[in-house]
Amino acid sequence: MKVLPFKILKTREQVLLFQEDRNKILYELLHQHEEIQISLIEKGAGNLLVGDTFTSFQEGDIIVFGKNLPHVLKSDELCSMVSIFFTKECFGKDFFALPDLEDLAVFLGESDRGILVCSNQDKIKQIFADFAEATKLQRFQLFLNLLDIINRSEKKQLSSFLYNKELSMNEGKRMSLVFDYLMKNVDKEVSLQEVAAVASMSKNAFCRYFKQRTNKTFFQFLIEIRIERACGLLIKNPDLSITEVSELCGFKNLSNFNRKFKEIKSVSPKMIKKARR
Repeated sequence: MKVLPFKILKTREQVLLFQEDRNKILYELLHQHEEIQISLIEKGAGNLLVGDTFTSFQEGDIIVFGKNLPHVLKSDELCSMVSIFFTKECFGKDFFALPDLEDLAVFLGESDRGILVCSNQDKIKQIFADFAEATKLQRFQLFLNLLDIINRSEKKQLSSFLYNKELSMNEGKRMSLVFDYLMKNVDKEVSLQEVAAVASMSKNAFCRYFKQRTNKTFFQFLIEIRIERACGLLIKNPDLSITEVSELCGFKNLSNFNRKFKEIKSVSPKMIKKARR
């Protein structure tokens, strides 16, 4: 699996890029780009790695990826996503420093760690719908309105780790191989020796490497992947018992599963299961 320090392709005349990714599986490559990306998931669901956080995405989600924030969207189904790409300098070096736009400083700062927009989704969806057929001037107006709405919306920070360096091709490839291996073996016992071998590193070198680039230990990250998988199974498969879900996600001890689940999700597996009935 290749990973790219991604280049967003646009013409010299384009300041804002509107991109539609329809009827195909979304980006399965760990990548980053200098543009800030605002995306609407129109169809589909899957898993999302952003910065140091592993979570899920679903239809209707509105996600903001900051400048050079590593991210990857993985799904086993066909998905559809529309995105707007821009840089902080796309309208000139000092545009977002204008006094009239000072309120947007909060949004621009928050974007560095990634954002899930939790309110005003219908308004934002309408802007995306209008954007496709708009003129350049209309797109500029819609874009500023979009930033204003997101800035005033309820938001959830996605990554706790500020990643301010560019991934090399080798780094990106190595991290993607590790991520892909964990996704395929989430229900199995995974040893440090095995995953270090996937990364072509010694165990000690891999531990240092992983912590430097994710701000988490490898086993912390593995537990988050397993809990996210468990959450998805509890929601989509209500007939599965909590014990069965625990085993399908690589936990050998039910009490440990319950404890870790509550630490990460702030609710118990039992509460998730009850909410879906």
